[in-house]
Amino acid sequence: MTSPDLILDVLCVGAGFAGIFELYHLRSLGYSVKVFEAAEDIGGVWWHNCYPGARVDSIIPVYEFSDEKIWKDWSWSEIYPDWKELRRYFQHVDEVLNVRKDIVFNRRVVSAKWNADEDRWLITSQDGFVVSARFFLLCVGNNSKIYIPDIPGLDRFRGVCYHTARWPQEGIDLDGKRVAVIGTGASGVQVIQDVAPRVSQLTVYQRTPNIAFPMRQQSIDEETLRKMKQKVYSMIHRRRRQTSGGHNFSSYPKNSSDATAEERFLFYEDLWDRTGGLQVFSANYQDIRWNRQANDELYEFWRSKVLERVQSPRLQEILAPKIPPHPIGAKRPSLEVTYYDTFNLPNIELVNLTQDPIVEITEKGISTADGCEREFDLIILATGFDAMTGGITQIDIEGTNGISISEKWAKGARTYLGMMTADFPNMFFIYGPGAPSDANGPTSIEIQGEWINTCIKDMMGKGLTRIEPLREAEEEWRQVVAESMAARLFDAPTSVFLGRNIPGKISEPLLYFGGIPKYIQLCREKMDSAYEGFSRTSS
Repeated sequence: MTSPDLILDVLCVGAGFAGIFELYHLRSLGYSVKVFEAAEDIGGVWWHNCYPGARVDSIIPVYEFSDEKIWKDWSWSEIYPDWKELRRYFQHVDEVLNVRKDIVFNRRVVSAKWNADEDRWLITSQDGFVVSARFFLLCVGNNSKIYIPDIPGLDRFRGVCYHTARWPQEGIDLDGKRVAVIGTGASGVQVIQDVAPRVSQLTVYQRTPNIAFPMRQQSIDEETLRKMKQKVYSMIHRRRRQTSGGHNFSSYPKNSSDATAEERFLFYEDLWDRTGGLQVFSANYQDIRWNRQANDELYEFWRSKVLERVQSPRLQEILAPKIPPHPIGAKRPSLEVTYYDTFNLPNIELVNLTQDPIVEITEKGISTADGCEREFDLIILATGFDAMTGGITQIDIEGTNGISISEKWAKGARTYLGMMTADFPNMFFIYGPGAPSDANGPTSIEIQGEWINTCIKDMMGKGLTRIEPLREAEEEWRQVVAESMAARLFDAPTSVFLGRNIPGKISEPLLYFGGIPKYIQLCREKMDSAYEGFSRTSS
């Protein structure tokens, strides 16, 4: 067995919201804790996502740590901050919590192996540094492993090619360039609307239309923030835990069928114009989540709004087809500002990949099935992530039975409470599979982090050295997750929630959609029942 270079109580992987939360709180409990971060600074997804137009889709102060000592002296400039402001926020967090001293940057964890003799993890980074840790916390988030489609010839392209989540930190001069964007998910929408006015030619390659809602962006001044902090900040942070999605709003407690057609239309208009954002879906009639007729009506309303903004009849049908590509909510809604207006610009072209798929990348550009080869200076891959599981399975983690986590989850991502998995003792993960990981990130992270920290404190206090879920418990939780998704409209051909955006990945329910309050209740019940579903022992 390799001798460790460092012995710890806890090693965390990742220095985003989750890693910082865990580091600060576990360190405050008196444990020896370090964070290994592959990037060169804190921020997690907001270090990597620096592409043009990148910004969050949850409003402030929902999208932040709830700790008053952090927010009392911090001021946002917009209700939907961009990546630059989020980076400044994380620097402020460090100034308040002093976390940087216990984070090792540019250190990517590549493997981990359970040592049954000592009930500890032996964790190795890419530079050969080895840590022995009692507890292993994966704080890698649900979007840390990028997905690049297997397009023939991609390595032959003589121009510049980047995935949005691996954008150069120094930026790229796009002025006057011929640019292609492959993919129209959230990052695709943001980069397209940002770069279109600056480039000489923009060609968008779309597989699935994006049902994007308007981002009603607003500036926010110091006086408004001061009053909010005095009156509602603490209330909003408490409210996050009372709503299904961890935001400060819930679905409207009424079915669409209980309203007249006129009432529904005016309600949609109000949501669209007054708030926009995720509320267009999540604060709408409650049955839109499971009633296809109600869902289709909202789609028709959305489509009418898009058709008003797109001039070309051909582009109207590609961007907002008469037949919905999937139910609204089957994918996380994206937010836009000028996305649909962008397609009226003379320098933009939209290629419908369902009719003319990409055949290959050439030295000069992209060739499609219609025989057309378009030449570019830059190709932007807005192709998303191997979400929920990929960030964990890309690390070679070997459990008690010699089987890796990637081998185990290749047959289905079995977890218990969305925080642990059988045969991998003392290993926790946050904002990953089997959890409410489509809910507002900071909300879910703080809820899971608190549960994990209480568990570790209880074990350390009782001299217990090992905890892991029982296999029957994770099978039961798998059923709970499946039932939570079966109650809603999630059938989308390329659904991230079902893992369908990755070729060869098993299609399965990956997220708990029973709501944040119910999730808190279930996790608390298991803890209060002497950690029901877990095996806890001492060496």
